Amino acid sequence: MSERQIAQRRRRAREFEAFVAGAAPRLLHAATLLTAEPAGVNPHAQQLLTSALAHTYAEWDRLRGEDPYDRTRQELASRFARGAWRHHKGRGGVLGRLTPQERLILVLRLYEGVAEEQTAALIGLPVDRVRAICHRAVATMRSAPPGPPRAPAEAAS
Repeated sequence: MSERQIAQRRRRAREFEAFVAGAAPRLLHAATLLTAEPAGVNPHAQQLLTSALAHTYAEWDRLRGEDPYDRTRQELASRFARGAWRHHKGRGGVLGRLTPQERLILVLRLYEGVAEEQTAALIGLPVDRVRAICHRAVATMRSAPPGPPRAPAEAAS
């Protein structure tokens, strides 16, 4: 390996480490909200974030001006959506009463500030459906007392 390649790899590693140092706390909080785990005990959220960051690192040289935070958030959301059945039951987190789909939309829309159109495109739903699910999730959070998540039959609407 040439000195130039070694220098490029070191630069890449430093850039990625700086990105992780700045972005990981917020991304971990988003992952914790998605998995509905308590903030201090969140192994599934940590695993989700680690996988998303590994993917971002693998793609780092191909980002070409793309925001690595946006890319990592997309990967986090996609990985959560693909494995959402594993996270159906809330584990005591603040969003534990919501279905995985409701949590995903609420986290993207309200915590991350992603526009409805972008959220819809990211998860493959029409904008009107994303809006309706978001409103339903907010209403659930406002009205329901803390407790176990809703049963799948109730969440199907």
